[in-house]
Amino acid sequence: MTDVQISAVDEEQLDTILAADVEFSGSMSLKKPFMIRGRVNGVIRSESELYIDEKAVVEADIRAAVVSVKGRVKGDIAARERVELFSTAAVDGDVVAPQVTMETGCRFNGACRMSAPDPDGR
Repeated sequence: MTDVQISAVDEEQLDTILAADVEFSGSMSLKKPFMIRGRVNGVIRSESELYIDEKAVVEADIRAAVVSVKGRVKGDIAARERVELFSTAAVDGDVVAPQVTMETGCRFNGACRMSAPDPDGR
């Protein structure tokens, strides 16, 4: 088996980054690519890409077009296009997406269903 390598995001392409020293609790609704470097607790809905940086800690139910994880996520992830788990990722929750990529070294505890999520995100 060969190791999988996922391309990192070009941060210059992002409009908004939640800084490492920011903690957010509640519901987020996003239309453009977004990166989380801090702590988020709640619900995240995105029409675009969601990037979770290496030091980020997210406890949320996530629905987005693309979810790219380098940090820690506790909660379910549903993506319309794909989910990417980098080698530094730790995910405790179920994943639903047509395409799922996991680098060697990531930690994933949950069920994985490779299909498009239904409109409710499951």
